[in-house]
Amino acid sequence: MIEGANINKSLLALGNCINALHENHTSGKNNYVPYRDSKLTRLLKDSLGGNCQTVMIANLGPSIRHFEDTHNTLKYANRAKNIKTSAQKNILNVEYHIS
Repeated sequence: MIEGANINKSLLALGNCINALHENHTSGKNNYVPYRDSKLTRLLKDSLGGNCQTVMIANLGPSIRHFEDTHNTLKYANRAKNIKTSAQKNILNVEYHIS
């Protein structure tokens, strides 16, 4: 039960980071993103807001018994879909490495 509560807390912190990143993209501002709220968001900091592309896989259930969980998962994945990053190749020249 305690482990489940910690997982939910980390997923909530991840959702907060996703919301902050989406707001930064849509408003053009550079507001604070709470990466330090959980170990999960600290680990995913470079993947979410860094110079890379990230894929999120949402697991859905077709049963009516799982409707609420499926609906919440789809809302969560839609928020993650709205994060826009511009990944670029990390190509550096020899002079950069020498200096």
